Amino acid sequence: MDIRKSGIFRETIASDAFGVACDPITRVVAFAVFRNPVAGRFVDDLSPLFDMGGRLGERLMGEAVALLAGPPVSYGKAAVVGVAGDLEHGGAVIHPKLGKPMRAAVGGGKALIPSNAKVAAAGAAIDVPLGHKDEAWSFAHFDTVTVMVADAPRPDEIVLCMAVADGGRPHPRVGSGPITD
Repeated sequence: MDIRKSGIFRETIASDAFGVACDPITRVVAFAVFRNPVAGRFVDDLSPLFDMGGRLGERLMGEAVALLAGPPVSYGKAAVVGVAGDLEHGGAVIHPKLGKPMRAAVGGGKALIPSNAKVAAAGAAIDVPLGHKDEAWSFAHFDTVTVMVADAPRPDEIVLCMAVADGGRPHPRVGSGPITD
């Protein structure tokens, strides 16, 4: 795997948008920028990308969890594919094999890992969706963390992002379960 760079973003939220203090919430995003081996061509077999996602999850997710101030409660994943790639390349990196190392790192993971993928030029932002690791309908944990890498992805690269948080939104005030009309 040809990794150009990797890194970690860490933020601590101390208040809501109105300045009302909350218990600190730490969110960490581990990312890797790597060459897309199938950029520029159509291929049916995307399994090399499946494997890359799994290996990057094993390599980076534990480090992200270790940077939280408290135990992990929510997680999410995303990929930005360079413009010589295809949306399916992002799906191949984040879906088949990335979930297992993410769940191992957070110590659970009964709930679906929220995800997002897109094709974009270098410097594009992506919203990594977050959801509770074990309770799919925990509205208080529906959130996003926005990530961008200024010089990535280049046309033949993919940026993979894995996010984890030790809390939900500050002062959540939206329901606690499925809402019906």
